[in-house]
This record gives sequence, C-alpha cells and structure tokens, in this order.
Amino acid sequence: MCVSGRGAWSEKVVAPAERVIPIPEKLSFEEAAAIPVNYLTAYLMLFRCAHLREGQSVLIHMAAGGVGVAATQLAKSVPNVTLFGTASAPKHAVIKENGIDYPIDYRTTDYEVEVKKISPDGVDIVLDPLAGKDFKKGFNLLRPFGVTVLFGGANFLQENKSYFNLAKQWFQTSSFDPFQLIGKNRTVSGFDLGGLFKNPDVLVAMKELVRLYEEGVVKPKVDSVFAFEEIGEAQKRMHSRLNVGKIILVPRKAAKPEKETEEKSEAVSTEKNERNCHYDCVDTLCLWTPTSTTGTFEKCLRTFSGEIGRA
Repeated sequence: MCVSGRGAWSEKVVAPAERVIPIPEKLSFEEAAAIPVNYLTAYLMLFRCAHLREGQSVLIHMAAGGVGVAATQLAKSVPNVTLFGTASAPKHAVIKENGIDYPIDYRTTDYEVEVKKISPDGVDIVLDPLAGKDFKKGFNLLRPFGVTVLFGGANFLQENKSYFNLAKQWFQTSSFDPFQLIGKNRTVSGFDLGGLFKNPDVLVAMKELVRLYEEGVVKPKVDSVFAFEEIGEAQKRMHSRLNVGKIILVPRKAAKPEKETEEKSEAVSTEKNERNCHYDCVDTLCLWTPTSTTGTFEKCLRTFSGEIGRA
C-alpha cells in the first residue's frame, strides 16, 4: 500500500519508498486498496479534527459508503460511543452489523428529528459529506463543544438539479454565520485528504491503521471491483448510491467468455492451449500470456486497437 496523492487511477504509479507500506499477509490486494483513502479520511476526521473520546455520540452520513463503513468501525474502537447512521432502508441491516446503533432512512424520515427523539440534546460529532441544507441541520444537532466535519458536497452532485437549486445549496452552505460558534460553543472543521498527502501525520495514521487491521478493528469491505474499461459503470454505481463499502478499480480484468460458433470456439481453445493463455479471449492472440520462465506477457490486438478501453 502507498500514500501516493492524486493520479492513482493508473496501471503504474511511482511513489517514494518511505511512503510505501507492506500489505499485511492476510489482506488481499482489493481489500488493501480499500484502506488508504477511506480509512485515512475517517481516521483523521474522527481523531484529529473531532478528537473522538469515550462516551461520545457521532452522526455518520452515508454510513454504507466507503468512508461511512470505515468511520463506523473506527468509532466503535472507542468505548461507549453511540453511532447514528443515515442510509436507505435496504442497507440498514448491513450498517447495523457494521456497528451503527441507530440506522435512519434519510429518504423517508427527517434524521434531525429522529436523532433528537433518541438523544434530545443532540450529538458530539457530525461527519458531513453532503453540504447544502444538511450542513445547517448537522450544525443544529451539535451539543456544546460539538464538532461538525465537512468533507464533501454530495448534494451538489444530484441529477436534475437546476442552476437555481445548485445556487440554493451553495447559499445554504456558505451563508453560515461564524459568530454562532461563540454563543453556541461549537466547532466547524473542514477536511480534504487530497491536500494532506505530504503531511507526515498521514503516514503515521496509515501505520496506525495497519496496526488496527491486525487487531481486527479495521475490516475493509469491498462492494465491487471494476476494470479501467468499466470505469463508467463504477461511477454510475457510486453516483446512484448503490454501493455498500468501497468500489475498487483494477487495471484489467479477465475477458468475459463470449458466445461463438462451435468452429471458432474450438479454434480459440486450441490457440489458448498452445500459448498457455489463462484467459478466455476470442482473438487469435490472447489478452495476455503470463509465462513462468520470463514473467512477461503479450497483449492482444484488441488492446492496441482501442476496442478494450483504457482510462
């Protein structure tokens, strides 16, 4: 695993050796890929921005997403922490199993009302990836000395938004009066991991996350794996909020079998056996041919012709 900054959607990434951390033996490559961004974001927000302590309560928006899953697991490592989590009803069983004490369906209920039914004086921490009107609602839920951490603007990315509604979301976020902080004894924090990759605290946090994985606290949850040529489908899944956990991108997947005539299938099978191909490719040259003697591989003509898209 490495802390590489931006540009990691690539087949090859160059990273300083001191920022590369060995993957624990029992961790798969896909699970390892789920740790750096999601768990670093959750860890630094909870323990550096909000200073989570024993007995506090946290509202985690989008609790079934990659950061939401990570924040839930990390928050539960602190004794007697109460967690509220927003997610659509079909995801409630999953987020409850992950550690959320009170799942709230944001589509059918007002989470501000629901939280206050259970905790009339509100919560200590709000993790807000939404912005817009939800920023103010989260701020209103804070107890004295409470902290809301704004780390995204999902409300701006919804489909069928007019310019008027986008402006409204922006105004509802940016019209915050800082003098409210004085009278209400509350804190507003912002967080962007992209601007912190050279910060030494990030590497320290990464090593701490590896330790927490080995202790069983960190349990990466991979929702799905997409190849670079499927990046459009991956983005659609995330934008539609269908995922539970992390969506992973890999440089290339094995080619899917295609329906062919008996003659062509037989020819492909013969070619594959002759070249020791590990993939079900329908071309006269296989997608790639790993060899135990040289460690090299050959790409098929479809790759070079662009029929297999690359990011």
